[in-house]
Order: sequence, then C-alpha cells, then structure tokens
Amino acid sequence: MFDEKKLWKDRASGRIKDLGRYLRYIFNGHLVVVLLFLIGTASFYYQKWIETLTDGFPAEIIIAVLIGIFLTYSPVYNFLLEADQVFILPLEEKLKGYFLRSGGASLVFQGYLLLMVLAVLMPMYAQISSNGFRSFIPFLVILLALKAWNLATSWRIDFFVQSSIHRWDIFVRYLINATFTYLLFKQASIFILLLIVVVCIFYYFYFYVQTKKMGLKWDLLINQEEKRMASFYRLANMFTDVPKLRDTVKRRKWLDIFINRIAFSRDKTYHYLFSRAFLRSSDYLGLFTRLTVIGALAIYFISFGLGQILLGILFLYLTGFQLLPLWNHHQNKLWVDLYPVEQKYKTGAFYSLLMTILAIQAVIFSLFILFKGDLFISMLSLGAGLVFSYVFVYFYASKRLKS
Repeated sequence: MFDEKKLWKDRASGRIKDLGRYLRYIFNGHLVVVLLFLIGTASFYYQKWIETLTDGFPAEIIIAVLIGIFLTYSPVYNFLLEADQVFILPLEEKLKGYFLRSGGASLVFQGYLLLMVLAVLMPMYAQISSNGFRSFIPFLVILLALKAWNLATSWRIDFFVQSSIHRWDIFVRYLINATFTYLLFKQASIFILLLIVVVCIFYYFYFYVQTKKMGLKWDLLINQEEKRMASFYRLANMFTDVPKLRDTVKRRKWLDIFINRIAFSRDKTYHYLFSRAFLRSSDYLGLFTRLTVIGALAIYFISFGLGQILLGILFLYLTGFQLLPLWNHHQNKLWVDLYPVEQKYKTGAFYSLLMTILAIQAVIFSLFILFKGDLFISMLSLGAGLVFSYVFVYFYASKRLKS
C-alpha cells in the first residue's frame, strides 16, 4: 500500500540530514569568525549610512525592488529524485498531499528568508517614516501571504514546458510584487491594494484552469530540484568532498590567451592542468569573480583605512581557503596518475597558481582604494595583501594539504 505521507517524511528528513551534514563543514570555526566580522562591519557602516538619510530618500523604491526579487523567486522544493519519473510517475494522482506538504515546507523556509530581508531593510524605512518599526509585523504577515501566492502560481507555471511562459510569468509576477510592495510601504489606499489582490487571484485562477487537466512535468521538476541541490553541493565542495556533485565545465575559449602562455614542457604539466581547471570550472572562476567584486565594492565604500586593509586580507583568506579543493579536483581521474611527472612539480604548480590568483586579487583591491585618491593606504593594502598571500600559500595551505 502506497503511503505518500511516509514518502514525503522520508524524503524531507533525508534532505535535512544531507544539508545538515555538509553545513557542519561549511560553518566551521574559521568561517564563523569571518562571517561575524563581516556582519559586524556591514552592520556598523549600514547604521552610519542610515543616520544620514533624509525624508526625501526613496526607501520604498529600494525595498520594493529587493523584496520583489525574493517574492518572485518562489520554487517549490519537491524532494524528487531522478528515478521517480519511472517508479512514482504512475502514482501521480495520489501525490497531491505530498506536493502540498512540499509547498508548506517551501513557504516556511522562504518565509524565514523573507523575514531576514525585511528585518535588514526595516531600519531604512523607519528612518524616513513616522511609523517606525510598528508596521513590521503587519508588513510581514501581508508579504508572507503574497509569498504563498507566488509559490502557488509558480507551481502552476511548472505544468508548462514552454520557456517563454516561464519568462513572462517571472516578469509579470515581479511587476506585481514590486508594485504591491511599493504601495504597501508607501501606505497607499486600501482599495488600491485590494485591487492588486484581485488581480493576483485572477492571475492564479487563469493558470489553475489552464493546467487543471495537465499532468506533472516530471523531467522539469526533477531537473529544477537537481540544479538547486547542485548549487548547494558546489558550495559544500569548497569545504569537503561531495560524492554527489557532478562536475560542470564551460569551454571559455576567450580565456585561452592565459593558457597559451604556459610552456609546453614536462615541468609545466600540472600548471596547465590546474590553470585549465580553474578557468573552465564555474566553481573556482565564479567563486573568485564573486568574492573579488564583493570585496572590491566593500573596500571602496569603507572610508576607514585600516578597515580597508583588514577587509582586503579577509577576502583574500576567503578566496584562498575556498580554492584549496582545486588541489583534489582531478583525484578521481586515473589517467592523471599516469603522467611521468614528479610530485614536486604538482605541488609547485598549485602553489604558484594560488599565489598568482591571490596576488591579482590583492592588486585589484589596492586599485579600488587608489581610485578614492588614497595612495598611501593603497600601497599598504597591496603590501599587506601580497605578504598575507605568500604566508597563506606557502605556510597555511602547505600545512593543510599535507595533513
């Protein structure tokens, strides 16, 4: 006898255990300290910036744009596996309760994220509004209801395979979400807000009628679930080995200019291999790009010289630490062991590449400080960054890889 309640409970508990197991590695002691430092620094400057806001500041527009994004992105976590499209597909009619529970779990998790975002943005609104924080709970309840509508509508849209329908749905729902949020924080007339609510009801009802007799698109749902988990596994893979992770690479021919500079010789074998893996893998190049952009912007907007230097070193540590898994990138490829190349060349190649990456990042950070006209702090930042990079690569990384 098929029990959809037990199936959902097993899938959900299994997913929670899986996430918890890897989160323990992600939020290790080092990263917690770094995150606390980043959060504390960001909170300090955010509070200082809020105190400078005047009544004419468009806080409602900024809040509407940001919260509109969090409301529109509303996937239903269905916990489906690849084999389900063969073994569970015949039981589709008995899975209504299963997907309803999935929707409820998705609302709880995404509602918590919405709560965090609203808590961060609310001080900005309170600074220019006479209501202050008194509107926090009513706003949260209303936005959670809007989130539930987005989840229900997003589920109905997943019955379609046409990508054009998905794109238009995202556009329309974002427009509705941003407009409603702006009018809500602007304290518009209740009749205007109710009018938008009626539009939301008709929008959902239209797609409900269209999809009422359609079957689930199992391949689409499973593919979406696998993509979401792959994103998490790529993050976890920076801290520990993840057997479930499937490697994803892109050709990126335009980056061959850097590869072509490497000499075609035996001692440069691993230098070429590691460089190619770094440039083609979305995990490493994407990580380096994101941390560099975020770090450079943070350094640029901080006016405290010592804080800029410390923040630069902090992002260098984050980048270097999360690039260490590149060392084991080819460990499961047997043909690499057939190379007639000594181990010292592999070690030297990895250290050289990691030092080059961190040095480039240190130069970029110092240039952003220089753009603000502070030559002395820029040179100090560059010197401190290069010294830290050397110590990190040839002492910390060396010791960590040997252990």
